[in-house]
Amino acid sequence: MDSGPLMLNGNCGVSHKIIIDTDPGIDDSMAIMMAFQTPNLEILGLTTTYGNVSVENATRNALLLCEMAGRPGVLVAQGNSGPLKGGEPTIGDFAHGSDGLGNINLPDPKSKKVDISASEFLVEKVSQYPGEISILALGPLTNLAMAIKRDSSFVTKVKRVVILGGSFFALGNINPAAEANIYGDPEAADIVFTSGANIDVVGINITTQVKLSDDDLDELRKSAGKHAKFFGDISRFYRDWHVKSDGLYGIYLHDPTSFVLLVRPDLFTYKKGVVRVETQGICVGHTLMDQGLKKWNTENPWTGYSPVSVVWTVNVDEVVKYIKTVLMTP
Repeated sequence: MDSGPLMLNGNCGVSHKIIIDTDPGIDDSMAIMMAFQTPNLEILGLTTTYGNVSVENATRNALLLCEMAGRPGVLVAQGNSGPLKGGEPTIGDFAHGSDGLGNINLPDPKSKKVDISASEFLVEKVSQYPGEISILALGPLTNLAMAIKRDSSFVTKVKRVVILGGSFFALGNINPAAEANIYGDPEAADIVFTSGANIDVVGINITTQVKLSDDDLDELRKSAGKHAKFFGDISRFYRDWHVKSDGLYGIYLHDPTSFVLLVRPDLFTYKKGVVRVETQGICVGHTLMDQGLKKWNTENPWTGYSPVSVVWTVNVDEVVKYIKTVLMTP
């Protein structure tokens, strides 16, 4: 199958409606701009959450990205400022900079967010187009959990939810037990994973296999890509953090890989199972899937819930090729 950037699961002729729930964020920004450069995607809006930055900075960055893409009319709805249970959110500015975009000091956007909340926006749009909208969830899952709590029919109306989150049978990235998005609101994540929605989830055990080296980043900066200078500028801070944190001379492509999962699911393999999230103790935020390898003698906290699709393997070379092709497209 052609893996060119204009393909959406092999279908060029059909428009696909999506909403991106996001906390941009350097790699979020890459994924969002990739979406804008995919012509057969109809981006109905961006909903913002905290995580890489505060929700206010996430909203500012989302509006900026829409303007940079020449799409200032795309709606941006702001979500909660913290997790369902309350308390201060965990913010990843150490990796993304205080502005979330590598401290490159862009001017404020001219456009404004819409008046309704992110969860209201999600419910409204999914009800307007039942069975047609896919959601790409790139941050903590607070907005989606609130949408489910607001309207129980949301899970039957949404077409597909692609989630970046968790680390399945591998170490986390905020501590050994947990990945940052799920750790950011474990209660929300457990609500979403057990909701019965059609969910594909990709953990950092997969996305850390997909990366750009220093040579790749240099190639990107020198390319004729439409936003090559922007990507090069924001990646410097992110790359330096990867060197300090992981000894990686390059960057992981967490969010861009999640976008590829949305549009090219054929580049991944999956296992289905019920996923639960630990909400207390030293393993808070831990994601654990019942792989269905055993028939349990008694009911347990995984019993009775609908399975989700967990990404199990990735065609690294093809995903990297796809990402580089889109990012370097004039």
